[in-house]
Amino acid sequence: MDQPSIPAFEDLPPRPGQRLQRGVCRGLRALDFVCVEELIPAPGLRVDVMALGPRGEVWVVECKSGRADFRADRKWQGYLDWCDRFFWAVDADFPVELLPEDTGLILADPWDAEVVRMAPEAPLSGARRRVVLRTFARVAASRLQDLRDPGFAAVTELDRFP
Repeated sequence: MDQPSIPAFEDLPPRPGQRLQRGVCRGLRALDFVCVEELIPAPGLRVDVMALGPRGEVWVVECKSGRADFRADRKWQGYLDWCDRFFWAVDADFPVELLPEDTGLILADPWDAEVVRMAPEAPLSGARRRVVLRTFARVAASRLQDLRDPGFAAVTELDRFP
C-alpha cells in the first residue's frame, strides 16, 4: 500500500490563520472531535473552528496568527455564549501572556495541535445546544454535499444560524 504523501508547503492554506485552523482540526480529530471551520453562530460573529466532541460537547477555537491579529479581535467574548469551552489557538512564537488566563490555549502549527491549557467549562443551555448542534450538522452536511456535487452547489444560507 502506498504511503500518503506529505503535502508541499505550497499546498497549505495561504494565510497563517488558515494554517493554524488546519492544525487545530487535525489535533482535535485525534481527540475524537469533528470540526467545522468559519461557522457563523449569530449575525456579526464567525468562529474560526467549532468542534463537536464525542459526548456532544461544543468547543470554539479562535486562531490568532500574531499580536496584531489578537488585539484587533473585538468579538471573541460573543463566542462564549455558543460553546461549552472556548480556546485560543496560536503558534509557538505567539506571546501567550496576552491571552486571558480564564480561556483555553492550544498550540498549533499547520500539521497538528496540542491543548496546553484546558478551558473552563460553561455548559450551554439545552435550547442553545439544540440550535448549535442542528446548525453544526446542517452546515457540515451542506459543505460535504457541495464537495460531492459541485455542479449543483448553489448560493446557500445554511452557513448561518437561523
